[in-house]
Amino acid sequence: MKVLVIDDEPKIVDLVKLYLERDGYQVVAARDGHAALAEMREEQPDLVILDLMLPGIDGVEVCRRIRRESNVPIIMLTARAEEADKLIGLEVGADDYVTKPFSPRELTGRVRAVLRRSTTAQGQKPERIEVGGLIVDSTGHKVMCDGKLIDLTPTEFRLLCALASQPERVFSRGQLLERALENQFEGYERTIDTHVKNLRQKLTRASGRSCIETVYGVGYKFVESPDA
Repeated sequence: MKVLVIDDEPKIVDLVKLYLERDGYQVVAARDGHAALAEMREEQPDLVILDLMLPGIDGVEVCRRIRRESNVPIIMLTARAEEADKLIGLEVGADDYVTKPFSPRELTGRVRAVLRRSTTAQGQKPERIEVGGLIVDSTGHKVMCDGKLIDLTPTEFRLLCALASQPERVFSRGQLLERALENQFEGYERTIDTHVKNLRQKLTRASGRSCIETVYGVGYKFVESPDA
């Protein structure tokens, strides 16, 4: 597995590289936004660790541009502890976030967890879900809505699988955290709202409807025939 580490602090890059290589990962690095995008296209990594604050092109914009071309899992690094800053990273397509200063062991644990989610999403049962004009192919990791292909991140894919596998069932945010994120956010349930928002936008762009309804005070459910 190849990991691209994007951070402008050499000590952080060297430390993360040391721990990841100890775990058997191949590591490549970039220290600004322009170099990050070039390395992304050339190296085709299996996962990206991306600092929010970068010279040149900042981490948020780098994440946006990566998402236009790839569904590679992304872990965002941020020195800011505010909730809004964490949600910004998730809104532009990050799968997870780690706040600086962090433990290298914690970060490598997150890398393993995100890659595991990405891998298991592709083999998740049932292998094919067909409901309400939506087709979810777990084997090929593809989603079609009204005949249009939809690109989803691994986290969005797992979230959609959980909801669409049981239409009309209401899932609480905690249940979706467990199913889609394996509780990696330690109860930070607002992350589910951000991922659902992104998923709804992609479904709506493809079909004109989101198929995911909010059950206020409870959570979310997938509906076959959503109200117009």
